[in-house]
Amino acid sequence: MSRILIVEDEKKIARFLELELTHEGYEVDTAYDGRTGLDKALSWQPDLMILDLMLPELSGIEVCRRLRHESDLPIIMLTAKDDVSDKVMGLDMGADDYMTKPFAIEELLARIRVGLKKRRASSAEPASAALVAGPLRLDPASYTVTWSNTPISLTKKEFDLLRYLMAHKGQAVTRDTLLSDVWGYDYAGDTNVVDVYVRYLRHKIDEPFQVKTIHTIRAVGYMFSYE
Repeated sequence: MSRILIVEDEKKIARFLELELTHEGYEVDTAYDGRTGLDKALSWQPDLMILDLMLPELSGIEVCRRLRHESDLPIIMLTAKDDVSDKVMGLDMGADDYMTKPFAIEELLARIRVGLKKRRASSAEPASAALVAGPLRLDPASYTVTWSNTPISLTKKEFDLLRYLMAHKGQAVTRDTLLSDVWGYDYAGDTNVVDVYVRYLRHKIDEPFQVKTIHTIRAVGYMFSYE
C-alpha cells in the first residue's frame, strides 16, 4: 500500500483529499503547516507528497527546497495561484508536478498514479551510463553535469530536461513530448514552461561556454546537438 502525505492548511480540502485517497486504497497522513509536513516527510517516509504552496510556519517552496536535500520523494504542489512564475519556482525547488485550485479529483488521482509509477520505475532501474557531448558530461549516477570538468549547477528539472535532450541528441523533440516525458503529465497547453527551462539551460551552458547546444526548431520544439 502506497503512502501519501497531504500538507494542506485548509482543513476542509485536506479532509476531502484524505477521504478520497483512503477510498482509493492509499495509506494517508496529514499535516496542516509546513514545518510539521517536513518533519513527517522525513520521519514517516511516504511514497508521494501533496504539498500546498501557501502554508504557515514554512511555505511549500521552502518545504520543497529543504526536502530535496534529503529525499527524492515525488511532490505534487497545489496552489490557488496560476502564474507561470509560480509554477517555475515550485518546479525549480524540486516539485515534480503542479496543480492549480480548484482541481478535479480525477485528474489529481491520475497524476498521483503517474508520480508513483515513475518512482517505482526509477528505483528499479540501474544507474544509466553517463551522457557525453564534447566537453559536456552528464552523469545520472552522481547527478552531476560538467563542462571540461567544470561543475555546472542545475536544478532537478533542469537536469532532467538536459538529460532527455542529450539522450535524444540530433532529434527534434516537440514541446508536448518534453512535457509528457520529462514532466510526466500534460500541462494543458502551458508549453512555455519548457521554453523557460530551455532558457535556463542556455544561460548556464551555452552563454558561459560560448557554444550552442540547444537549438530551436521552428514550429516544432528543440534539438540538442554539439559539433
